[in-house]
Amino acid sequence: MAGLLPGAARQRPVSLTDAGGRYRLPAPRSPEEQTLVALGLVSLSVGAAALSIVQEQWVPIASLAIPLLLGSLLLTFRPFLALLVVQAGCLGAVLWLIGATPLRLSAVVVLALSAVIMIVAVGRNRLGSMGESMLIDLRDRLRSQSVLPALPGNWSAQAVMRSAGGAQFAGDFVVAAKTDDGHLLEVVVVDVSGKGLAAGTRALLLSGAFGGLLGALSPEGFMRAANSYLLRQDWTEGFATAAHLAIRLDTGAYQLHTAGHPPGVQLHSGSGRWQVLGSYGPALGLLEDADFQPVNGTVLPGDALMIFTDGLVETPERDFTLGIDKLLGEAESMARQGFEDSARRLLDRFDSSADDRALLFLHRR
Repeated sequence: MAGLLPGAARQRPVSLTDAGGRYRLPAPRSPEEQTLVALGLVSLSVGAAALSIVQEQWVPIASLAIPLLLGSLLLTFRPFLALLVVQAGCLGAVLWLIGATPLRLSAVVVLALSAVIMIVAVGRNRLGSMGESMLIDLRDRLRSQSVLPALPGNWSAQAVMRSAGGAQFAGDFVVAAKTDDGHLLEVVVVDVSGKGLAAGTRALLLSGAFGGLLGALSPEGFMRAANSYLLRQDWTEGFATAAHLAIRLDTGAYQLHTAGHPPGVQLHSGSGRWQVLGSYGPALGLLEDADFQPVNGTVLPGDALMIFTDGLVETPERDFTLGIDKLLGEAESMARQGFEDSARRLLDRFDSSADDRALLFLHRR
C-alpha cells in the first residue's frame, strides 16, 4: 500500500430473565426503592407479630416467614440484615408476652434456620448481581470501542452491530482509528467464531488487541499480526474472520484485506453499480504462514463502501453469494432515499436474528 502512507509504515431497563434465560423477580435497584421495600417488610413483620399476640390461632408465629422470604427476594444484603434484626425483636416480644411453649420454640428454631439459609442465598445473589454488572460493563466497553472517529465533512460513516436473538453479547464487532495524523482511516470488521457470552468475551479481548494494532503497524502488516495473535491464544474455538480497510481521507485511495470474510462492495456513483471487491485470505487463527491478498481502489466523490459479516448475507438455506446479491438489491433501492443513517436502515430491511451481524457503511459526499 505504497500510496496510502507517505512515510514509514443509564438507567438500564429491568429484565425479567437472567443470563441463562430463567425468569426472576425484578428487585428494586435504587437505594430509595430498597428503603421503601424494607420499611414495608418491617411493618408487615411488626403487624404479624402483633396479630400473633392477640390472635395466635389465626396468625401463628410462623407467619413471620412471609416477610422474611420476600426480603430475601427483594432486598440487598444490608437491608435484609436490618429486617432480620427487626424480626428477632418481634419474636422476642411475642415469646415474652404470650409465653415460650415447646411448639412456639420449635417455630422460632425453624425461622432461625430459614434466616441462616436466606442470608447465604442473599449473599450469593449479591455476587451474581456484581457479576452481571461486570458483564454489562464489558458489553458497554465493547460497544464504545466500536464508535467510529469523527470524519471530515465530505465523509460519512456508520457502523451497526446486532446480536443473534437480541442477546446482550455478540461475536461481531468493529474497531476503527484515524492514523497518519488523521489522514488515514483504518477500520476492522470482525466476526468471532461462536455465539453468546463465549463469543462476546473473545470479541472483547480481540477488540482491545486489534485496536492496539491499528496505527502501530502499517496496513500491510495488520492481518499477519492479527493472525499471529490468535494463533498464540490457542483457543479451542479460536478462529475469526475479518476485513481490514485502510482509506486515505484526502484522496479516497484505499486498500482492503479480508481473512475468511465476505468481500467488501463498492458503489460507483458514475455507473450506479455495485462492485464486489475481490480480496481474499484464510480466516485468522488457522494457518501460521497465511497470505492475505488485498484489493486496491479509490472512493471517488459520490461513491460508497460496505463491509459486513456473514450473518447478514448467509443462512443455512442460502449461500452468501446469493445473499450479497440480495443485499446489493436492497442497497440500490435504499440509495434513492439518500445515504443518511444508511447502515441502520439497511440492517432493518435485511435483518436476520439467527446470527450476529455487523455492517460498516462509508460514503464520500
